[in-house]
Amino acid sequence: MRDVAILGQGLHPWGKFNDKPVTELCRTATEAALADAGIKWRDVEAVAAASSRFSGGKGWGLNGNDLVEDMGSTGIPVYNMSAGCSAGANAFNVGHMMVASGQHDIVVVMGGEKMPKGFVQTSGLEDPTDPEYLRQRCVGLPGPGFWALLCRQRMAQYGTTEEDLARIAVKAHKLGALNENARFRKEFTMDEVLNSAMVNFPLRLYEICPVSDGAAAVVLCSPEIANKAASKPVWVASSAVATASFDDGIPRHIACTIGKGNPHHSEARLAVAKAMKSANLKPSDVDLIELQDNTVYYELAFPEEWGFIEPGTAEKWVANGDTMPTGKLPINPSGGFQSFGEATTAQALWQIVEVASQLRGEAGERQVPNAKIGLAQSLGLGGNATATVLRV
Repeated sequence: MRDVAILGQGLHPWGKFNDKPVTELCRTATEAALADAGIKWRDVEAVAAASSRFSGGKGWGLNGNDLVEDMGSTGIPVYNMSAGCSAGANAFNVGHMMVASGQHDIVVVMGGEKMPKGFVQTSGLEDPTDPEYLRQRCVGLPGPGFWALLCRQRMAQYGTTEEDLARIAVKAHKLGALNENARFRKEFTMDEVLNSAMVNFPLRLYEICPVSDGAAAVVLCSPEIANKAASKPVWVASSAVATASFDDGIPRHIACTIGKGNPHHSEARLAVAKAMKSANLKPSDVDLIELQDNTVYYELAFPEEWGFIEPGTAEKWVANGDTMPTGKLPINPSGGFQSFGEATTAQALWQIVEVASQLRGEAGERQVPNAKIGLAQSLGLGGNATATVLRV
């Protein structure tokens, strides 16, 4: 297997764009990535695309095919990936393998999404054998309620306070205000966060990400092409995909028995562990993390579950400024999902673009000093997860 480089990257800014079809968002991001790489569409040998049932692909999740028809039908292969919020990095994993194996020298990875209003409906069918359908219809537990239960458990276990949660939202929006691609570019005070509407105790409106529209794209290439490029490439140290284990602390299977103290989101923990091992790195080697913060809770829980910091200490890291761009472990210097909102299938690829921007030193006022290694992590419906490590 050979090394793989990110030669170019592009984004369509996040927001709500009622007058734009999803393919237009995807084209904007792809054209930006091609221009950044200094190549033409005819140079692309394959496309790996993140797709969903929400917004496109002829109603079948064929975003990649729509992009090829829009950019130019050159006969290249297209791979459409569906993995919920992990779809973007799943597509990246496929693109990475195609280049690493020598099958192709230049591959475009793309993800774009236009989200419906309101809570995300995870099940499209009224199927009594589908746990997600039962969770939403019978238990009445959409995303914010689920996250609130996790948060309540942490409060009981570690003494997490409402102020601890609000502090993360304040930090996220402080950084998001500096990001030209963020949907919400406004800072909030602690009082504003704590006085925002209660959604599911203890989580308030400004502590939960909304749904958004957006698109991201990268150009992956072989070492031979990267070494000839005018710009400095970002290298893929590892790309990992995992699914939840049967003994996960969250019951994925109706019949499973949960052991006391089992960690939540085993799929994320496994993906990160696989990526770190493949890259031959330890937590102290990582200069920044872009993690999936659908709610502020995850910025506390995930670094502990992955072994990056000691359990029960994340609140102190945030309070001390250690997760800011100039801190000991910068987390979500982009502003995270809190500032962007979630465009499901585009989100994991957007994280990869954000990490690559940091490693290229292009993050402006939110730049992590001397960033050399970055981790991007995503979590998708169905117990899907990814972790991508980039280096320069």
